[in-house]
Amino acid sequence: MKKLIGCFSKFELILWMSSVLLIVVSFLAFDRENIMTLLASLIGITALIFCAKGNPLGQVLIIIFSLFYGYISYTFAYYGEMVTYLGMSMPMAVLALISWLKNPYNGNKSEVKVNRIGKTDFAIMCILSTIVTVVFYFVLEYFNTANLVPSTFSVTTSFMAVYLTFRRSPFYALAYAVNDIVLIVLWVLASISDIRYISVVVCFVAFLFNDIYGFVNWQKMKKRQSS
Repeated sequence: MKKLIGCFSKFELILWMSSVLLIVVSFLAFDRENIMTLLASLIGITALIFCAKGNPLGQVLIIIFSLFYGYISYTFAYYGEMVTYLGMSMPMAVLALISWLKNPYNGNKSEVKVNRIGKTDFAIMCILSTIVTVVFYFVLEYFNTANLVPSTFSVTTSFMAVYLTFRRSPFYALAYAVNDIVLIVLWVLASISDIRYISVVVCFVAFLFNDIYGFVNWQKMKKRQSS
């Protein structure tokens, strides 16, 4: 445990602890009942700090988080989020885990080798994202998904994020940051009818700050590994 904690800087530990505190306080203030929501938030925020370090353990936690978040989304009829995380994010996290484990930096399995992706990868991502968006729009419409348009856009940004994660690109964190903003909007809309979901909003606000830091740190990792 000491070795695990020792790989984080003071700033990263402060960021993680502040996020945890924010999530717990918001849960106690607005919910106090849905323990699964609290657990999902804590698992998710912990996953992000490991992902920001390029540690494959982050992908393991993302897989667990996807299961929890899929259920939470189901409770508010956000079928887009449920299908996205259980049918796309979780399987892609498994693939990303395999990719990260196969590409350690200098044999260090706790840090993935940052990949430089080219125009071809971005073109493939855009084409696949367009296909996924169109397909999911009609699927979500069929299931009468709440807030259809932002839910569909969430699918698009989620796919871009998991694709870039699989390709080991620093831009995965930016894609997740955009997705966080979409999810903040979605759960703000949900909290209008049920104040308990404010704790989920706070969760994704914390996610947003952690994803921004993830992008910054991966850029540092890329520079360090290149030199």
